[in-house]
Amino acid sequence: MAFDIIAFDADDTLWHTEHLYREARDKFVALLSRYAESELLGSELDRTEIKNLDIFGYGVKSFALSMVETAITLTGGKVRAAEIGEIVGLARDMLTSEVRLIDHVRPTLDVLVAEHELMVITKGDASEQIPKLRRSGIAGYFRHVEVVGEKTEQTYAGLLRKVGLAPEQFLMVGNSLKSDIIPVLALGGFGIYIPSKILWSHESVEHPPTGNTRYFELEHLGQLPALVRKLRRSDG
Repeated sequence: MAFDIIAFDADDTLWHTEHLYREARDKFVALLSRYAESELLGSELDRTEIKNLDIFGYGVKSFALSMVETAITLTGGKVRAAEIGEIVGLARDMLTSEVRLIDHVRPTLDVLVAEHELMVITKGDASEQIPKLRRSGIAGYFRHVEVVGEKTEQTYAGLLRKVGLAPEQFLMVGNSLKSDIIPVLALGGFGIYIPSKILWSHESVEHPPTGNTRYFELEHLGQLPALVRKLRRSDG
């Protein structure tokens, strides 16, 4: 299995992200607590965010629009301009926050880049994700970078055609079974799942793809080079 390309998800696979959304959500709820109960504010924001995905897509700017919409809806339009300004400030803080790499990222990339082409496949807004990759300090490891609206079987098939690669020579690493692993397995590629400490509920699945010989789960990214070597030996 001399994989021609090893691809990585970005958010919460290469660097920590979900905590920013959790912290902003908590601040949003506290900001509007005089208008509604915390539980209602949180659940309505979650519902609005999911509803808006098909229109606004993924990312901080989409999340900010959902916060504003939720604030207007739940306050009956009484939310103050200053409070809307604070919501915008939450988004600004998220977009300019320090990029904190996940443990073992750089040593793992150092090993893998010596023998493989590396790729980033991430969902979201390119105007957010590309600057974040640059700020991370690891952009130079990746030959290919793709920012997509959704990670479906069709998305991956299109990306593989773009780089002229057969699925069996493609390995995807990520923290979401729904987005990073299951669609790749369906195509005949390899999927390595590394659970993150925090996972957005929208990305959760009830049944992991156990029993698939192209599916593997690791505790952390530092175990990836050894698994790749093992797969190469078994193929030889």
